[in-house]
Amino acid sequence: MARKALVTGAAGFIGSTMVDRLLDDGWQVTGYDNFSTGFREFLAAALRNPRFRLIEGDLLDEGKIGAALEGIDTVFHFAANADVRYGLEHPRRDLEQNTIATFNVLEGMRVHGVKTIAFSSTGSVYGEAALIPTPEDAAFPIQTSLYGASKVAGEGLIEAYAEGFNIRAFIFRFVSILGERYTHGHVFDFCRNLLRDPTQLQVLGNGRQRKSYLYVQDCVDAILHALANAKDKVNVFNLGANEYVEVNDSIAVITARLGVDPKLVYAGGDRGWVGDNPFIFLDTRKIRGLGCSPKLTIRDGVAKTVDWLMENRWVFESRA
Repeated sequence: MARKALVTGAAGFIGSTMVDRLLDDGWQVTGYDNFSTGFREFLAAALRNPRFRLIEGDLLDEGKIGAALEGIDTVFHFAANADVRYGLEHPRRDLEQNTIATFNVLEGMRVHGVKTIAFSSTGSVYGEAALIPTPEDAAFPIQTSLYGASKVAGEGLIEAYAEGFNIRAFIFRFVSILGERYTHGHVFDFCRNLLRDPTQLQVLGNGRQRKSYLYVQDCVDAILHALANAKDKVNVFNLGANEYVEVNDSIAVITARLGVDPKLVYAGGDRGWVGDNPFIFLDTRKIRGLGCSPKLTIRDGVAKTVDWLMENRWVFESRA
């Protein structure tokens, strides 16, 4: 009998990629999305598959998400507000969409006896870490973003439900993810702005912020590999590449791919906004110890992202 999954944020970047992978692997998949940021186009192939059903709903609707969980084996919880930069302008959004939504998913799981959850957390939970590269057991410092704080709260709820209701939990702390269907972040912003004006590019901060990224298919590989091989009740994994780049390095890949040579205009300072961590690099020895490593370098991931954006320019208009 096919395993049954529910994917929240199913029309989003990572969620839709996971939907396609699960269907390819023979799962029955229920996608759940409110389409506040997701795209129906990303589910075009899934909607043609008889093993897929789509529920349009909000995770704040406890009754709807509860009903959707009936008969499910595993939840892949990707739905979230991921807009760190503008979090201070909408303080309640992270609480509702990240923390309360996660609680509603867990309550639905408890009521319907769903025993496994894979949760997309973030490397932002480490704040401005004192230890680089940062391992999973690093102490949490003061939180520097509402987004990070809301994910810490979500992790805590998941761990408590795992202990209290015998749920297996897989918590994945991502770096930024790149690849096909990417529609949010610096590569998206730079490509959009260079299409508008290839002669000049505004860069937040000084361009020397050091970041790590991961290609989306490598991210999905790691999640599924962990589910198949990790043995603990609560499993926490950093997911990222075993390298980092400066923002200037990714700009160089983007401009070369687009064939432009803009003047770079820096806003100044060592970060782009309040809560922007100027150095993110996660220790990924734990997931690599299970036999899973990324196939693509960061630069290759940036290049593939640029290529996809240029082939799908409709996303710039839709996101606007």
